[in-house]
Amino acid sequence: MARYTGPKTKIARKFGEPIFGPDKNFDRKPHPPGQHGSSKNFKKTSEYGVQLKEKQKAKYTYGVLERQFSNLFDKAHRSHGVTGEVLLQLLESRLDNVVYRLGIAPSRPAARQLVAHNHIVVNGEVVNVPSYQVKSGCTVGVRERSKTLEVITHSVNRQSRYSWLEWDVRNLTGKFLNVPDRADIPENIKEQLIVELYSK
Repeated sequence: MARYTGPKTKIARKFGEPIFGPDKNFDRKPHPPGQHGSSKNFKKTSEYGVQLKEKQKAKYTYGVLERQFSNLFDKAHRSHGVTGEVLLQLLESRLDNVVYRLGIAPSRPAARQLVAHNHIVVNGEVVNVPSYQVKSGCTVGVRERSKTLEVITHSVNRQSRYSWLEWDVRNLTGKFLNVPDRADIPENIKEQLIVELYSK
């Protein structure tokens, strides 16, 4: 299972925001990495550079590598609707992201691990593919024998609420009500820049 395993704080500092979640090291040094990280005297980034940086931010945020991301963009491009918005909706519909949004896991990497280790069920069936696309109306929950895992019990107590998800804390199951609108997705990603990059 391919995934990014490199330094996270350094990447977060590169983008100027904690894209991997709360990070005390990022809070201590929020400026870009390197000897001259906090200097403002560098030359302006090119248009291509800005677009590429936005794509990289989206990839790191959702934990997707280049080939997966490219395939998702192609799928979004072939779909009806605004390409950039559909791309984010496809990323939000990934099973690992839904598990994270429901509050079952404290981070996307942790959610990815729970899925890969057979702790998550979709419509009552175990699914161990993090990239699985969750459809509207699907129920996502914790496997019965996994409900006492410490990482899950601690995370569930501090979950966030999203309009496109419904959560049953008693049974540790959630429902994916519908694909979220762009305005409801909280990630700070300028998806139009990504579309412009792939249009070159």
